[in-house]
Amino acid sequence: MATKIPSPPRVGMVSLGCPKALVDSERILTKLRADGYDMSPDYAGADVVLVNTCGFLDSAKEESLEAIGEAMAENGRVVVTGCMGDEAELIRARFPDVLAITGAQQYEQVVEAVHDAAPPSLSPYVDLVPQPDVKLTPRHYSYVKISEGCNHRCAFCIIPSLRGDLVSRRPDAILREAEKLVAAGTKELLIISQDTSAYGLDLKHATYPLKGGDVVRAHMVDLAEKLGQLRTPDGEQPWVRLHYVYPYPYVDKVIPLMAEGKLTPYLDIPFQHASPKVLKLMKRPANEAKVLERLKTWRAICPDIAVRSSFVVGFPGETEKDFQYLLDWLTEAQLDRVGAFRFEPVEGAAANALPDAVPEEVKEERYQRIMAHCAAISAAKLEAKVGKEIDVIIDLVDEETGGATGRSKADAPEIDGEVHLRDARHLKAGDFARVIVEDADEHDLFGVPVGG
Repeated sequence: MATKIPSPPRVGMVSLGCPKALVDSERILTKLRADGYDMSPDYAGADVVLVNTCGFLDSAKEESLEAIGEAMAENGRVVVTGCMGDEAELIRARFPDVLAITGAQQYEQVVEAVHDAAPPSLSPYVDLVPQPDVKLTPRHYSYVKISEGCNHRCAFCIIPSLRGDLVSRRPDAILREAEKLVAAGTKELLIISQDTSAYGLDLKHATYPLKGGDVVRAHMVDLAEKLGQLRTPDGEQPWVRLHYVYPYPYVDKVIPLMAEGKLTPYLDIPFQHASPKVLKLMKRPANEAKVLERLKTWRAICPDIAVRSSFVVGFPGETEKDFQYLLDWLTEAQLDRVGAFRFEPVEGAAANALPDAVPEEVKEERYQRIMAHCAAISAAKLEAKVGKEIDVIIDLVDEETGGATGRSKADAPEIDGEVHLRDARHLKAGDFARVIVEDADEHDLFGVPVGG
């Protein structure tokens, strides 16, 4: 009599929050798939639904609660994990029937909760070969998380209470993961953490062996240099993009690597503000003048470098004078990409106790002003690229129109601008293309492939 192969249980996933949470979701799903689970793209086909929550701001918490509510209504069998897991009482008060609640990075507990809700059905007939890792991003780019937690105690942030102090991964393990991703088709590595510059501090910047007798030090600069040596099976050099880089002095050492083509000339630095008074209230280093000098030096070494940052407006105690200081600083800094956020109190943050709260209508007015100010800077910088040739990575090709959407080295996925191409039917997602820029607006470029 033939043995009937059991149908594997199916897991659905809703992943909210930052790229670091997305990496957590990929890790959880990879483990579950190795345990014999299939993935479900919708609620109806799932035996259990995982909701990976974000708890950074009150608005993010509300979005997480809405996602839990939708999963409960559509499926009813829900496991909650992620940053809001620390607020189990709040979640259970609204959704008493969730199956389990676990915190950020509690991978074993999440997997155990799924096992309890829908026991795995490993089969010796179909589960002999290990499954590849689950990716929630397109095949051609991947996030690589190099550490967890943060040693800073910024007044507006609760990440250390959610994720703890800095814990770095071993550099040899990071490089093995990166090699594996590149071998499988990744053309762009996005290096993420809560504080990329602090990488290896907890490991005392120790040295670790690599295959072939080589070694690598647990330090951002050394790790970046090794990542810059990776090559695809076709011999192409993948882009390596650094995110969440605090401007420590030794960040200066990665700029020559960008000038030499070993790293993508892009730095994501969370400045948050420029006014010395506001930075002090935020409990962040107030060295805005020195930063401007360093930006000039970086651009002298690597003229193509793109610097992106994010800023908080309406922080308690921020006056019109402080805000104008920030606008003037941005005019001088000429950052390539800027995101702004209205200050939100979040439970557990020290900033909540500060006096001189900024009225909501003033926050909104300042937010609109900073976005318009930075859009004008961006428009001028992009206009200067018209007529020039740039390198682009292709994200999407429209077979009907023959157009394509991609990104330049100055554009990280989903947070920066795009490059829109005509006559690009011959390209496919993940291709590198040389492009002539024909037009620009405030955020995006428009062009055509060279020879296209």
